[in-house]
Amino acid sequence: MKVDGACHCGFVSFAAEIDPERVRICHCTDCQTFSGSAFRLAVSVDEQDFTLLSGRPKTYVKTAESGNRREQVFCPRCGTHIYATSAGEGPRPLGLRVATLKQRNDLPPKRQFWFRSAQPWITELSAISSVETQ
Repeated sequence: MKVDGACHCGFVSFAAEIDPERVRICHCTDCQTFSGSAFRLAVSVDEQDFTLLSGRPKTYVKTAESGNRREQVFCPRCGTHIYATSAGEGPRPLGLRVATLKQRNDLPPKRQFWFRSAQPWITELSAISSVETQ
């Protein structure tokens, strides 16, 4: 599936070819912190199937609990996370952030990772009252 997206301010834009079956939720504490939320949605994409169209993102290298070094790639202007990948030489799989994609409504998650770190209330969201707009 061809997808395209951009950061919040539009400085960084990109296109990619993804497999919608590879969309996942990550509940790890790093994703919670980076997203400012309870989890983050990502889709795996091979590095050669990702094309940067505009801007020059910045990279922050985070050492995970496992000791693996992960590059967190984001817009230097607005801070929107674009993807994460293994530190070092490619080709590498990218964990493209689904929220940056124009097609995000067509990409429901298929798996959940790091569920041991999930917020305990996450499975009860349908019981919480909701308001259509603010």
